[in-house]
Amino acid sequence: MDDEIRTAAEAAEDAAIPRCHEVHADPATCKGGRDVTAGVRLSPVKQKSEAQWAYERLILYIKNFEKTLDNEHEIAIGFAGGDTGVIRIEGMGFFDPDIVTFYGSDANGVKTQLIQHVTQLSVMLRALPKKIDHVEPNRIGFRLVEDLETA
Repeated sequence: MDDEIRTAAEAAEDAAIPRCHEVHADPATCKGGRDVTAGVRLSPVKQKSEAQWAYERLILYIKNFEKTLDNEHEIAIGFAGGDTGVIRIEGMGFFDPDIVTFYGSDANGVKTQLIQHVTQLSVMLRALPKKIDHVEPNRIGFRLVEDLETA
């Protein structure tokens, strides 16, 4: 028996994460399915900052969104509440305890980095045509998941 004393919030968090449930009008077009966490090993709840929570859950959404894309499209991200626009996702990270960072390029190909506090995080995943000079589309989600699994 574990002698550790836990708060009700910690117990609720342990029970709720890392589960996620989704239902879509057309399941055939949403390959993410009912549980976006399937097959991904996340780090233990006790060891996560708000930034790491946001980072890991965004990775799961990115990975599952990429499953819905054809070979002519790549993932991009839009940010609500500002004139940031849309950036092609080329990297993502977090800085404990509360910052998530996105790296990429904007519509003009200009190198871009967005630093976002987790309390302000509101994103929209978008599909953009892949870069013409790339034979295969860039799939950042799979690299991000691989990094989670080896960390």
